[in-house]
Amino acid sequence: MKRRVIDELIDWKNSEDRKPLILKGARQVGKTWALKHFAEENYENYIYINFEEEKEISSIFETSKNPQRIVERLSLLKGQPIKEGNTLLIFDEIQYCPDALNSLKYFKENANSFHIAAAGSLLGTLLASPGSYPVGSVNVINVYPLTFDEFLEAADEPLFNYYNMIERNQKIEDIFHTRLIDAYNSYLIIGGMPECVSSWCKYKDSEKVDTIQEELITLYENDITKHNKKINSARILMVLRSIPSQLGKGNEKFMYGAVKQGGRAREFEEAIEWLVSAGLVNRVHNVSKPEHPLPAFDILDSFKLFFFDTGLLKHMAGIDNKAILLRSAFQYKGPLTENYVLQQLIGQFKVNPRYYTEKNMEIDFLIQRGTDIIPIEVKAGEDKSAPSFKRFIAENNPEVAIRYSKLGYLKNGAITNIPLYLARKTKELIE
Repeated sequence: MKRRVIDELIDWKNSEDRKPLILKGARQVGKTWALKHFAEENYENYIYINFEEEKEISSIFETSKNPQRIVERLSLLKGQPIKEGNTLLIFDEIQYCPDALNSLKYFKENANSFHIAAAGSLLGTLLASPGSYPVGSVNVINVYPLTFDEFLEAADEPLFNYYNMIERNQKIEDIFHTRLIDAYNSYLIIGGMPECVSSWCKYKDSEKVDTIQEELITLYENDITKHNKKINSARILMVLRSIPSQLGKGNEKFMYGAVKQGGRAREFEEAIEWLVSAGLVNRVHNVSKPEHPLPAFDILDSFKLFFFDTGLLKHMAGIDNKAILLRSAFQYKGPLTENYVLQQLIGQFKVNPRYYTEKNMEIDFLIQRGTDIIPIEVKAGEDKSAPSFKRFIAENNPEVAIRYSKLGYLKNGAITNIPLYLARKTKELIE
């Protein structure tokens, strides 16, 4: 399957300001695959080191901070030449060797002609450890589960070719609209985890995908217990497991009391930070004003937590696949759709989405495009009713207002309806 992160890696390789690279992302999102595939296509050779499996290699970094000596020893150990600019050094699971992580700043300062790319799980959680994370000395690329367009290219390339040609204000023929809605429904079930997508493309068996999703959730929960040292693991698990029910209740914000009766911020705020840093949840802040710049108006104690992959959220929430495929009306369809839209929006704009509440009005998401603030309404079906959304438009007169739904791509007054399957193309459709 093709991943857009490969294009980002190529840009990194060719950048005049290139630094050692860190790929961040949750376990199993495809970081290792992306680095190896990128290396095979763009370098004479690459040397791959997995610090979890090759623990003895850590001693090289413990005994020397000199990049040249490190390179020489790695070359001898692996029996391959390491050429400046022509060999990619891949340090995988680098969280198991803090000295290797720390060495990246010395490569940046003294041997930046060597190309180094590191990856690992839970790297974001190391930010809290002074001295271990080489802030300012590395480039960072975030790797996420497959977005809808990546899923579509893997699952139905001819339909993706049509999807890829859709332009602003283009009429989408009914036959293609129907097929794309079907593909969107499949994505809600499969999600974007590479193993799930690969299984679906090979077998077209959603039960096999369910099994993989269960295994992945177990893996993440085990990681929390295994790798976390400073924060109470039980609290992290409680927060993680509460997300499906929190979203299902339609709360205006994350409720600590919904995690544990009588729960308070001081008990769970570190657990939430850990989950966000680990890439397992996406936090969306409420803002006090729907104005530019959005982050300046964040209400720090008012936010929602969404899961990083919609297919895994579907599985955690216990939604039967038939309910999605048969287009049944079930209460959780709204939260699942919001999670999907957020997953597609992240990374499209410089500022990640926020949401807004005022009295009896709630706007699902706000996105910032330059100095413009764009309100977003998310509909799981074809319903057009949106009193809060329309009131916001009347009061604020935004240049662009977006409703995502299963309706076709059309503009109706101030509102542009973007089909849910085009959420990943939002930026190009509104520019």
